[in-house]
Formats: sequence, C-alpha cells, structure tokens
Amino acid sequence: QVQLVESGGGLVQAGGSLRLSCAASGSIFSLNGMGWYRQAPGKQRELVAAFTSGYSTKYADSVKGRFTISRDDAKKTVYLQMNSLKPEDTAVYYCNREYYFLPWGQGTQVTVSS
Repeated sequence: QVQLVESGGGLVQAGGSLRLSCAASGSIFSLNGMGWYRQAPGKQRELVAAFTSGYSTKYADSVKGRFTISRDDAKKTVYLQMNSLKPEDTAVYYCNREYYFLPWGQGTQVTVSS
C-alpha cells in the first residue's frame, strides 16, 4: 500500500513563497509521472505541475514561470516550489500520479492573502 503525505502549506501574503513536500512510502518504486494538483473551494481538482517522461516537466499555464516541481528519488519525495504567489493560488494541494492514481493523501492547505 502506497501512502502520500503532503506538507509545507500555510498562510502567505501575495508575492510570497512556499515550498511543498510530498513524501511517498510503501510499494512505490519510481516517482516518474508524479505531479501536484490543487483544488480550490467549489472548483475541480486541477493538475498544476508534473513530471512527464523521466525528469521532463510540464506546468499549467496559470503557474508557469512561478512554480517549479522537483524530486529526490532517494527520499521518495516530490517538491513544489511556489514563488510570486497570488490569491488565486489558494487551494488544497495534493500530489499524485498524472495517470493511474495512487490513494490520495490529505493534502496541504495553501492560503494566499491579498
């Protein structure tokens, strides 16, 4: 059984930065295809950043140039560096694969005040 634990969220002013972490445990042998999602109140969950093939990455247009996804394979941890945060980035952030979902973690709340 794989477990995903997200952390690092919090309350930050617009223009600030946060770094999220996602620690994977259990029977997961590769972080390929892992990504970060977010879900704002009343909205659908959306993919904001992900690893595609190998270490290639892709980003939603809304976060391109501000967010950076990275990973530490030895620690089975995926990170999301978020800079120049905007109020519209407020959401619960989750990590998971882009395809063939793993059990969802509890997420981490990010709140950006204006």
